[in-house]
Amino acid sequence: MTDKLTDFQQLNVWQKAHALTLEVYEATKKFPKDEKSEMVSLIRQSAMTIPIKIAEGFMRRSPREKEMSYKDSQDAIEALKYYLILSKDLGHLKENEELMLSVDEVGRMLTGLVRSTKNK
Repeated sequence: MTDKLTDFQQLNVWQKAHALTLEVYEATKKFPKDEKSEMVSLIRQSAMTIPIKIAEGFMRRSPREKEMSYKDSQDAIEALKYYLILSKDLGHLKENEELMLSVDEVGRMLTGLVRSTKNK
């Protein structure tokens, strides 16, 4: 018998997305001061949006509404990817490979979540 999930924090994808957000916060602490107000803010907002939209989607009633929230989370994944690429190219992040692997993992998990939501 499978236990029904009762809280978004039980979702593996939310747990991974939350961990990713914490990684992003840690990585952006090292950015130059002149990037703190703009680039760091954008990167962190994108990272935070991922687990936020997963949590919102979990509470939605209709599969369509769930799917829309999860897709918003996927949009935030793509924005975060770009910000990480830009940050590396600007020299603010020396190595972003681990972060990119985490982003890709969460992205794959989200794709599975969207598919499972569509099939309900």
